[in-house]
Amino acid sequence: MGQGMIGEDFSAWTGRSETVEDTLDPVRTNALGAALGSTVPLAEGAPLPLLHHWLYFWDVMPPAGLGIDGHPLRGGFLPPVPLPRRMWAGGRLTFLQPLIVGERVSRRSTILKVEAKSGRSGNLVFVTVEHRLSGTLGKAVIEEQDIVYKDAAAPGSIAAPAESGSVPNAPWRLDIQPDPVLLFRYSALTMNGHRIHYDRPYAIDEEAYPGLVVHGPLQATLLVQLAQRNLDRPIATFHFRGQAPAFDGTTLNVCGEPTEAGASVWTEQRGSRNMVATVTTGATV
Repeated sequence: MGQGMIGEDFSAWTGRSETVEDTLDPVRTNALGAALGSTVPLAEGAPLPLLHHWLYFWDVMPPAGLGIDGHPLRGGFLPPVPLPRRMWAGGRLTFLQPLIVGERVSRRSTILKVEAKSGRSGNLVFVTVEHRLSGTLGKAVIEEQDIVYKDAAAPGSIAAPAESGSVPNAPWRLDIQPDPVLLFRYSALTMNGHRIHYDRPYAIDEEAYPGLVVHGPLQATLLVQLAQRNLDRPIATFHFRGQAPAFDGTTLNVCGEPTEAGASVWTEQRGSRNMVATVTTGATV
């Protein structure tokens, strides 16, 4: 990437890699399961639920290593993009074999590309990161994450969910109440310090949101679980993309329908879609 619109050249970050390890202890996955309503805890040796690997590999910084938004300061593994707002825009995952609760797992992360663009909302920088997770039996998950950095939003420019909207007519549907307690618990379990998820004054006054923001990874986890409950074949790939932020205080409809290749799943609030995803399946169970 050249200097682009933001006057910075981050081409040196492309290809940068790091490897970290963690143990998939049952405490975190069971805590998320309980937060989402499960009453059946998992023991060591059980397959880790899909996308629960996001609960591990914490990047814990001392207070001096944090920015005002609660994220680690820019310029560590990820490039020091000066744009103030950062979010996880989407991703693509391939599941080769299950990760196992209790096993030691390594994650090799590589920055694949850094791109500067200009959109209706101003300057944008997209960073694509690949993660390769390997457990005791070898490579298990290949993932690409799309991280986007944006200009500051003008007050009132991010709309709240409509006062009323259509009720989803989907073959599969689960309604979730994304209250502050759920958002706080997910932030804690993923060591996500971004204040937009639990600090209402910051979310409204500093980042111009109308309320607390529902995590994209939390929505993705709900979507993949909905697909698993309704499909009779294991999930091979999961591709998701955020379309609009979801907020607390409004019912989140988690919806899906079967397709020839697997499933189409999405979240919405009052008739407006927030995240969309596609699922493909593998061999018959």
